[in-house]
This record gives sequence, structure tokens and C-alpha cells, in this order.
Amino acid sequence: MAKKDKSAKAPTPDEVEAIFSDVDETGHTNASKARKERTRRRARKAAVEVDPLSGDDPSGSNVGKTMTRAAIAVLIVLLVAVVVSQVACGLVRRAGTAQLAEHVDSASVNTALRNGVEWGDGFTQFPEDYTVLEANEESGTIEVSVVDTASKNELECLAGSQIQAAALSVNALLNPNINQVIYHVDVHIDGSGNIQQSSLFGFLKPTGTMKRFATFVWTKSTGVDGGFNFNCMITDLDATASENLREKVTLPSNIIDAVIGDSAATTEAASTSDAATTDAASDPATEAATK
Repeated sequence: MAKKDKSAKAPTPDEVEAIFSDVDETGHTNASKARKERTRRRARKAAVEVDPLSGDDPSGSNVGKTMTRAAIAVLIVLLVAVVVSQVACGLVRRAGTAQLAEHVDSASVNTALRNGVEWGDGFTQFPEDYTVLEANEESGTIEVSVVDTASKNELECLAGSQIQAAALSVNALLNPNINQVIYHVDVHIDGSGNIQQSSLFGFLKPTGTMKRFATFVWTKSTGVDGGFNFNCMITDLDATASENLREKVTLPSNIIDAVIGDSAATTEAASTSDAATTDAASDPATEAATK
């Protein structure tokens, strides 16, 4: 085993003080702070001044403040990015929207069905599966067919399709050369006649039999003052769809009875009570007992 070198001497306190003259008691290199601490230490006072009410780190570290500033900067950048993205998407969408009131052909109607059209204070989207059957300014007619795979029943299909047909038709009928817009709506039905929906966020399409649900026919006529009159006619609703729609928009009788009472039962009870009173009054024994 090698012998220890006994010739090396331990450093004196002054030498140690000189070595660590630039290091404060927290272990950080800070010459000015280290000098203040040595002065306090010689005066037998606390080497480090700690304010319990201060939010500063006693060690002098600024990591917390740096992390806070970085987090605020990241949030501001994300907020600005979201706002800029929304504005940019809105501008791009409006720039890519077909102006059917100015020009109508197969390409412009395809663009309208693919990107949507302006309606109200936003955009109205159309089903992904669609076909442009006719789009001609010379004949003044637009005819399209869409497949609704988002609605789960007849009422949802009729309500959504009516909004879509109105948005497309009014945009197109504002074109002086277009007088009629025909909007066919098809659905998939299962073996029981129920409407089928897409599943797995729209990736799995329904595979049931295709059926014509309804057709919206919008027409335009010019008034005596030069204004437009719009007319809408809904056709192709079969008996099954009509009955299902009637059931969806009609309150069940038991709910009405629970709210306002069973009027039939009340009327019957009142009639029975009146009949019993009349019979009792006409009974001689009852009259004698009364007298």
C-alpha cells in the first residue's frame, strides 16, 4: 500500500477564506455578497439576511421568476397563434367560397357544396357525399343530390336538410339567371326502416339501402316592383317518414294528461256524478226521506 504524503500541510483558515472569497454561504459565486457576509461574520452577526415576508429565494436563485416569465411568454404566443389562425382560416374560407350569386356552373356549385356557403353569421356545411346533377345559367336550374349520414331520425334529417337547402338556394337564386334550385336528400335505412348514421367519427359509412327521403324545390319569381319572391315546396316524403315526423313533433297524450289532467276522465266522472244526482232526485224514497 502506498504511503500517505505527510509533507502536505492543511491550509490555514486565511488560505481557505481566500480560496472561497468569491463564494457566498449559499454556494453561489458572488464576490460582493460574499464580502458582505464575511463582514457580518467578523462582527458576529447573521451571515445571510432573510426576510420571511419577502418572496425572494434566500439562496439568491432567480429560477422561479425565470420559469414564470417563460410560462407567461408561452401563453401569450399560443393566444396570438390561435387568434391569427382563426382570422387566417376565416379569410381563406371566404376566399375559397363560391359566389353563386355572380356565376353558376358545375365547378362553382361543386365548390359551394364542398366548402359550404355563407348563411346568417357563419357558414352552412353540406354532407360529404353529394352529386351535382345540373348547374346551368341558360336553363336557370340547379339540381343537386346529397346523402345525409349524420341524422339519426326523420326530424333531424328534415330540419338539417331544410337549413342546407335554404342556404344553397337563396345564395343561388340571388343570381339573376337562376330561377329554380332542386335539392334532393337521400338516406341509408336498415332492415327495419330506420335511418342509419355514420360511426367512428364519420369514418365508417352506413351500408343500408339507399332511399330518397325528401326533395326541396326552391323557385323565384319577380315582383311588380322588381323584387324577388321565394317559394319552397317539399316533396317525396313518404307515408312512413310522415308518420315518424308526426310522432316526433307531437307530445304523447300521457304527458299532456300529467300536466293538465286527464280531461276525458274528468268529463266522464262529472257526467256520472250528475246522472247519480238526477236519479237520486227522481227516486220517491229519496224524496220522502228528504221531506
